[in-house]
Amino acid sequence: MSVSSDGMQNTGPRIFSGGIWEERYGYARAVVVGERVIVSGCTATVEGEVRHVGDAHAQALTAIDIALEAVLMGGLTREDVVMVRYYVVEQRHFDVVGQAIGEAFGKVRPACTGVRVAGLVDPRMLVEIEIEALRA
Repeated sequence: MSVSSDGMQNTGPRIFSGGIWEERYGYARAVVVGERVIVSGCTATVEGEVRHVGDAHAQALTAIDIALEAVLMGGLTREDVVMVRYYVVEQRHFDVVGQAIGEAFGKVRPACTGVRVAGLVDPRMLVEIEIEALRA
């Protein structure tokens, strides 16, 4: 699974994906602070559409791809990821999202926090993922 970087723009300390929520709510996809890239929460929204409706595992992989794309645009790599935070709407999704994180990061083994929330901005979204990367 891969997400095209056609819409990502690096404007120095800020990276924008062109996503509708960034513009509407006034935030950047990621912020570069020294040797650190902090990525805003990412969902499985691609070109304004929620992908993989009903499939938390596939949504997690898509969100991770989007977040990692921002990490790359910030000059770091998957191996530099030190923290993953994920938010799920349903308890039963903790395991499948955790599996997706394991698949995506393999031996990198970042710190990780999972939280259950009442809901996300679109009811079709089952998971949201934040990533932080730091050049060691």
